[in-house]
Amino acid sequence: MAKRKEENFLPMGMQKKQRQEQDNVSEEESEEEEESLMPLSPGTASTQVISAEVGIIESIQLKNFMCHAMLGPFKFGSNVNFVVGNNGSGKSAVLTALIVGLGGKALATNRGSSLKGFVKDGQSSADISITLRNRGEDAFKPRVYGDSITVQQHISLEGNRSYKLKGQTGNLVSTKKEELTAILDHFNIQVDNPVSILTQEMSKQFLQSKNEGDKYKFFMKATQLEQMKEDYSYIMDTKARTRDQIEQGEERLLELRRQCLEKEERFQSIADLSVMKKKLEDLKHEMAWALVGEYEKEIQEMRNQVSAGEDRTVRLMQKVEDWRARVGVADRKFKAIQDNLEKISEEAIELEPKCIQAKEDLIHKKKAYNDAEVLYIRCRNEFRGLEKDGEQLRNRIEELKRSANQSLEPARQERQKKIASLNEKLKSYEDQEDFLGQEMERFRQTIEKDKEERSRIKQEESDVVQTLNTKRRHLHQLKETRTNRLKQFGSQVPALLEAIEDAYRKGQFTRKPVGPLGACIRLRDPELALAIECCLKGLIFAFCCHNYKDERVLQGLMKKLYPPNASRPQIIVSEFRNEVYDVSRRAAYHPEFPTVLTALEIDNAVVANSLIDMRRIETVLLIKSSPLARAVMQLQKPPKNCNEAFTAEGDQVFERRYYSSERTRPRYLTGDVEKEISHLEKEVENKVAQLNVFQQHVSSLESDLRKNQELVSNHHRHLKELKIKIKKILLEIKDLENEEENQSVDISTLEEEDEEIKKQMKKVEEEMKVRKEELDSLRKQRSEAEQTYEEFKLKIHQVSELAEPVKEELNQAYAEVDTQKRSLRHYEEKLRQHTDTLTAKKDELSQTEKEHQEKSALARKICPERIEVKKSPSVLDREITRLRQKIQSESNSHGDREEIIRQYKEAKETYQDLDGKVKSLKRFIKLLDEIMTQRYKTYQQFRSLLHPKSIRIVLDHVIAEMSRAPHI
Repeated sequence: MAKRKEENFLPMGMQKKQRQEQDNVSEEESEEEEESLMPLSPGTASTQVISAEVGIIESIQLKNFMCHAMLGPFKFGSNVNFVVGNNGSGKSAVLTALIVGLGGKALATNRGSSLKGFVKDGQSSADISITLRNRGEDAFKPRVYGDSITVQQHISLEGNRSYKLKGQTGNLVSTKKEELTAILDHFNIQVDNPVSILTQEMSKQFLQSKNEGDKYKFFMKATQLEQMKEDYSYIMDTKARTRDQIEQGEERLLELRRQCLEKEERFQSIADLSVMKKKLEDLKHEMAWALVGEYEKEIQEMRNQVSAGEDRTVRLMQKVEDWRARVGVADRKFKAIQDNLEKISEEAIELEPKCIQAKEDLIHKKKAYNDAEVLYIRCRNEFRGLEKDGEQLRNRIEELKRSANQSLEPARQERQKKIASLNEKLKSYEDQEDFLGQEMERFRQTIEKDKEERSRIKQEESDVVQTLNTKRRHLHQLKETRTNRLKQFGSQVPALLEAIEDAYRKGQFTRKPVGPLGACIRLRDPELALAIECCLKGLIFAFCCHNYKDERVLQGLMKKLYPPNASRPQIIVSEFRNEVYDVSRRAAYHPEFPTVLTALEIDNAVVANSLIDMRRIETVLLIKSSPLARAVMQLQKPPKNCNEAFTAEGDQVFERRYYSSERTRPRYLTGDVEKEISHLEKEVENKVAQLNVFQQHVSSLESDLRKNQELVSNHHRHLKELKIKIKKILLEIKDLENEEENQSVDISTLEEEDEEIKKQMKKVEEEMKVRKEELDSLRKQRSEAEQTYEEFKLKIHQVSELAEPVKEELNQAYAEVDTQKRSLRHYEEKLRQHTDTLTAKKDELSQTEKEHQEKSALARKICPERIEVKKSPSVLDREITRLRQKIQSESNSHGDREEIIRQYKEAKETYQDLDGKVKSLKRFIKLLDEIMTQRYKTYQQFRSLLHPKSIRIVLDHVIAEMSRAPHI
């Protein structure tokens, strides 16, 4: 077989080296065919391949290999060597070490599946050292290795191995396995070929195998036909790599050609240095005045900016004055509304006791009038009775006088008895009439009182129903907050926050709005929850936006989620900052009581700044006790920067005013929702019970009204019947008295009785007149009391109606004042920043003008006459730099012209040399294609000539030779 050697015409890859140089392709092909047929005769092959010069194993040494701590070194002869010994003496270890040490796999030894199995037990590594002969014409890199090559292999306990390839003198040449593979290929050593190294297991397997396929594979490996196939594949791979190198060489040729052209251009274009230097001086002059012109442009631009800045300063100052005027107007408006509210409050406070006094006075006067009316009616009824009795008596006297001379005594007596009986009956009826009249009057008064009581109870019932509905809504909201706390700020708030988040992800907001503010604050002291709610009011529901664009987007989202007539949360527009305002100078301070700002835990600086801007929470004190609040704010001078305070009951305390809160418990900032729900449920139950009591009372009053009205109706009907009966009796008495009777009558007695009746009538008339005057006086007093009470009620109602819009107007005015002041601070800050910027620009302008004067003086020194320059300094600088480099380059090359010529020739020769190599490689590839095509045909022919019968004969011969040879 042919031996492998390095190809000296390729920098990469290994090719087969021919034994001798050939003049043409046909001679090389014929020699290759002869060499490939040699292995058919084992004896001949042995004679041809084995040489005493190269590839001979000279010695081997083992350390910690298999079960041997140290074995060798063994020195071998140049020809046949026999290794004998007892079992376990190391014969198989030597053979295994040869396979492993020369790069074979562990499986090829049939002694283990991994290299770590060859390390002696208890040791961390194993070492193998094999020395190969390297002499003669076929030596491998004799100048590097010398007459021998030592292969040292180190095997770790983890199964890793490393190589060291050393020369004859012990010098380390390489540590790569590729170098070992090249050496083995060069010496034609095949550790995995059973003809070269036949292990016991392989020999048993071969001898016992009856499979023709296994024997054929053995034949292919032994005759190196398989190696020939692999070599063919290797050559084809090398050819592909050579083509890649040709392509790289062609790319390199283009680069060399470009360099060669540059050298040629440089060689042909040596410029006149004096012309370039003159041009350089001109460019320097232009550069000097170009810098001056650049400074002049910059100064002019800065002057324009300063002028524009001064104009803007005037506008900003005008805006600041405008906002100051607006703040003044808003302050005056706020103070006017505040004074108006104070007047209304004072008037309401003054009217309240007067109204109560007027009501009590009215009740007393009504009672006095009713009593006087009863007495007057009694006097009137008594007078009317006496008047009727006197009239009847006088009629009777006249009748008696007319019938004095008549003698019809029995008839007269009968009439007298009948008249007396009718008078008694009449007296009884009249007494009943008086009694019914009094009872009817009493029932009417009772009905009037019951109606008034019913109206009052119904009004109170309506108030309780309204309060109950409010508490039920609040209770429903609190129950919803069990799953989502944000719902206590409005049922639409969770959906609104989701819409804000979605819009922010889509980029519709510059900065994500913050809110509701009540959800962004926490109480340090839960007992102050009601006070803080009363202080912040609607700000608890408010949202904050970075600018007016974000505010418009948020308004659009609210419009979609809130009903058309429903109130929406307030939107505060203020630039978002990452730090809370420094309010140390304007904040209120008291050693015992906190401000609203210090009583809250606020993580978001935007929330804190908004509450400071809108409500000035740093100036509001929180004092739990009302007497203490009055003492701090009213009995002494209020603390510095403090304008108002709130108590734990929600009362608002000013220096001269005190407003009581209508609320009794917090709704939105309570910490324990379950406790608040329990409390509200109890309040709802109490209100329901109170409502039931009112309803029962109203029902009882209506029942009494119906009964009294029925009694009045019955009495009125009975009174009518009595009047009819009295009228009949009077007519009957009159008829009897008109009858003429002839009987004697004691006229004097009747006349005396008549005089007595007249005296009584006069007395009763005088009494009735007094009662009448008293009744008229009491009626007038009652009317005046009723009018006074109604006037007080109307005034209180009017004051209450006036106070609510005034309070709302006061809150709006306060918010407007805060907004105006915030805008004023904004423009003042803007003016300050602009003034600082303008001052800095003026300083910069002054410095630039100074630098301009220096540059102008320097330019006059360089070039006294000014030059109009159209190019910019940057363009001139690039031209100067390029010209300087060119002058420097030409100056360097002008003194050594031969160096430029030499570089040009070298570049040209390098290009031509590489071009020749590329062309040679292309010719070689073409020739290699033809050779490989011919060799492949020959290989196919050679395989077709190997008849199975002849193969079997050869194999039998090889087996016989192997059986006669001693086993290793």
